[in-house]
Amino acid sequence: MRATTASPALFASLADDVVASGSETIAVSVPATGEPHHDLPRSSADDVRDAVSRARLAQLAWARAGFAHRRRVLLRAHDLILDRGDLLLDLAQIESGKTRGQALEELYQAASVTRFNALEAPRVLKGRHVRAGVPVATATRVRYSPKGVVGVITPWNYALSLAAMDVVPALAAGCGVVQKADDHGALTILALRRAFIDAGVPEALWAVVTGSPDEAGEALTDEVDYICFTGSTATGRKIAEKAGRRLVGCSLELGGKNAMLVLDDVDPEQAAADAAYACFSAMGQLCVSIERIYVDRRVAEPFTRALVDRLSSAKIGTGLEFDADYGSLASAAQLERVTGHLDDAVSKGATVLVGGKPRPDAGAWCFEPTVLTDVTPDMRAYAEETFGAVASLYVVDGDAEAIVAANHSEYGLNASVLTRSPRRAQRIADALAAGSVNINEGYRGSFGSVAAPMGGVKASGLGRRNGREGLLRFVDPVTVSRATGLLQLPRTGAEFRVLSGPFLLLARVLRALRIS
Repeated sequence: MRATTASPALFASLADDVVASGSETIAVSVPATGEPHHDLPRSSADDVRDAVSRARLAQLAWARAGFAHRRRVLLRAHDLILDRGDLLLDLAQIESGKTRGQALEELYQAASVTRFNALEAPRVLKGRHVRAGVPVATATRVRYSPKGVVGVITPWNYALSLAAMDVVPALAAGCGVVQKADDHGALTILALRRAFIDAGVPEALWAVVTGSPDEAGEALTDEVDYICFTGSTATGRKIAEKAGRRLVGCSLELGGKNAMLVLDDVDPEQAAADAAYACFSAMGQLCVSIERIYVDRRVAEPFTRALVDRLSSAKIGTGLEFDADYGSLASAAQLERVTGHLDDAVSKGATVLVGGKPRPDAGAWCFEPTVLTDVTPDMRAYAEETFGAVASLYVVDGDAEAIVAANHSEYGLNASVLTRSPRRAQRIADALAAGSVNINEGYRGSFGSVAAPMGGVKASGLGRRNGREGLLRFVDPVTVSRATGLLQLPRTGAEFRVLSGPFLLLARVLRALRIS
């Protein structure tokens, strides 16, 4: 087996980069053993406030440095991410328990996000001239001003890619960042940050804090000029309320109970392969993973058989090689959550089609990919996000029933349609209430399209990350208009009387010429 480059000395070195002034530490356990693995410093509220103050000073120089400088630094960081790929993959696996292949998705995403924002920020945020209200008399342009210091609260499940998706566009826009890392993803984030520091990002410009949400998280939302949060809908609502009281903006990617529609024209084997990965990549601990499968009755039997066969023969493991199909749940709390949903469903009449058992032989918190049927509204697994290792299968009669069932949820983050008909797929995609829809894929098409906005509707969040929208959330548009001196605007009643006719005529001419 390949020796990992993630040594205890490296863990301690990365942990030293956390902004923490006290001696209190956090013992962090890992999925492979379930035992304490490394210690992290615990940041206090004062540490958070200090980090924000330092980031404010660094941000002023960073914003003045301009797009060309920021582009050079971010592109160097992109190259260092790839050069340090093995280390970043190791850390993502060690902390989260995911497979090498699923960690590779994160590495690719982090590099893609960095490259996109480095190259696109100058084009998206350079400012532009717009048509003046009274042509000739005035000239108007819009410029974009960085918001200042952005707070980023990142969960453990996709620490590498989610950190990049929020932090990098903020840096590209000229902002500073103070990031609250979850204890179970902090080392991965710190290693990513170090690549950017080595590329030329000032250390104070991107600070990382740890600790409890009640202390460090609350202090962060009290201090920053904009807040990015990825996590539960319940917590997201609290952050939105606090941001609203302070009149600062926020972007929130929250929960999902994502649906997959398996239409009657699919190849059952191919559809089963797509569904298995869509449900159990990262063991279902992904905001956009599938938890509800609606399969047309005409293909339900062969599809279900193929899905059960595929999951029954899958390899589960926590090794640092490309040898496992599925990895581990990330913590004892996640294992408890999954077993709680499963036990509740089975006790109320649900049937386990496949899986349903812990796999301590593969890792302390490993659990078999589990598919349920006969799931009813009185079960937690029916409408509540499980976020791990359990999906429910429902048989439907026709496309219309599938669409209605998929949309019958308080959430609207991601959806998937499996079919051989592009026209049919597009029609159904247009009818689904979700922030992203993937056709003949579970989530990777939209998740990996960093030039396109990503986010949810309904209780799945506010705002968008990625694409132009992901950059624009970190700036304030400023309109600058000047009088040209070529035509004087009226100021007195007499001047308005003379120019009233020409003004109204101008409005009609602009309408006739279709000039907005």
